[in-house]
Amino acid sequence: MSKPTSNLKMYRPVVLLALVSMLVCGLAFPLLVTGVSQVAFPHQADGSLVQLGNRTVGSYYIDNGFTLPIFFHARNESIPASASASGVDPDITLQDALNQTSRIHSATSIPVSNLTSIVMSHEQWTIWTTGDPYVNVLDLNLALISAYPTFYSAYR
Repeated sequence: MSKPTSNLKMYRPVVLLALVSMLVCGLAFPLLVTGVSQVAFPHQADGSLVQLGNRTVGSYYIDNGFTLPIFFHARNESIPASASASGVDPDITLQDALNQTSRIHSATSIPVSNLTSIVMSHEQWTIWTTGDPYVNVLDLNLALISAYPTFYSAYR
């Protein structure tokens, strides 16, 4: 029969390896990657925040929570809840954006043809020029603010 202390000696290298791995992989490496990304890609590392005037109005990579009827919405009632895995996608389908033009027209009296033109000018594709067309909601709303400065003066 072996002594209990000899079993503890056997586990020492495993425990030390676990602690060192935790420090290197859980602390040192993430700090290194964060530091390099802040130096090499500061705009992206900070979340690609968008400024309008002197204030931050959102990010290109997450839903910005536009809820007023005068803006395009990323979460439309016509979209089923399972349409987005995360629920914070910043993009909507081209058709969903076009479907929202009548609501925005009712709230702002901006002609539907003008709204449709803004949507179509911000059309993007998932795979170069093929795939499903989509639009970034923040881009659309910034285009509205820029195109109609008198109506959206409170948001400039």
